Amino acid sequence: MTQHHAARAAVFSAGSWGTAVGKILADAGSSVIMHARRREIAAEINVRHHNPGYFPDVELPSSLTATTDPATALDGADFLVLSVPAQALRESLAAWAPLIGPDTVIVSLMKGIEIGSGLRASQVITEVAGVPESRVAVLSGPNLAREIMDGQPAAATVACPDEDAAHRIQAACLTPYFRPYTSTDVTGCELGGAVKNVIALAVGIASGMGLGHNAQALLITRGLAETTRLAVAMGAHPATLSGLAGLGDLIATCSSPLSRNRTFGSHLGSGLSVAEATAATRQTTEGVKSAQAILALAHAHDVEMPITGVISALLHEEVTLDEAASALMQRPPKPER
Repeated sequence: MTQHHAARAAVFSAGSWGTAVGKILADAGSSVIMHARRREIAAEINVRHHNPGYFPDVELPSSLTATTDPATALDGADFLVLSVPAQALRESLAAWAPLIGPDTVIVSLMKGIEIGSGLRASQVITEVAGVPESRVAVLSGPNLAREIMDGQPAAATVACPDEDAAHRIQAACLTPYFRPYTSTDVTGCELGGAVKNVIALAVGIASGMGLGHNAQALLITRGLAETTRLAVAMGAHPATLSGLAGLGDLIATCSSPLSRNRTFGSHLGSGLSVAEATAATRQTTEGVKSAQAILALAHAHDVEMPITGVISALLHEEVTLDEAASALMQRPPKPER
């Protein structure tokens, strides 16, 4: 696929995944300007070509620059790439929305469900920014930021109702180490990305408790089953949940020590409280924030999600670790679906 012109991308903000996607776009030939909240971070990116807050050891491309001014970042942008905590998206985007150009395509990197509304990130974007669904895309897959910064092979799904927009984003982030595929199933990609964080918490808890690979494989497999049930009930295509944004993302997040959600779960499994695990993890852990909202969606669509239910109860200290494990293993036997 040939890119007709060098795209201009604005990346909001300069966290670990935003930085990684900014690097992908720059390596693919795009001109990238990253919005950083702190002046010292923007200065380090512009002068030393490093993001000291996350990847101080990785040199960023010279075509990737930074600013603290959102208007400067968005001026003439073909793509606005949003990488902010899911629960902060509404407030942040409300301030940026008046600056977004009429033809800018918004690319969501968020993997969470908004508490209270139960909305996926793309839905929050269309509502707050006042843009049609055709101008909102989702990038999701088994993408650990550290590995991508090191140039290790990875792939992802770009989902957008407008196939032409999906192909343009695909061209803008195709590199020798990063392979994007396209899809129109935004719902499936977003739910795969959101629910896998909760399942990764469960796998981390099992690991922290000293349970073996059998238990972890059980949680991954049955976690995929409940994720698929919810996604299909909400209009997704089941095949999406077997792809990069579903099974692929689930495997990476559940199996890697680089995963924040698995790490958080491991802290819980070793006996730390939710507050202690939060302090130990330090960065935003979307599964912790979204578990209750995902469970509310399951109830609204009459979908059974036992793992999500137990993890939500555990996070709200309604059950103990031992009670959580027993609740899952003592469920009535039934056909595998």
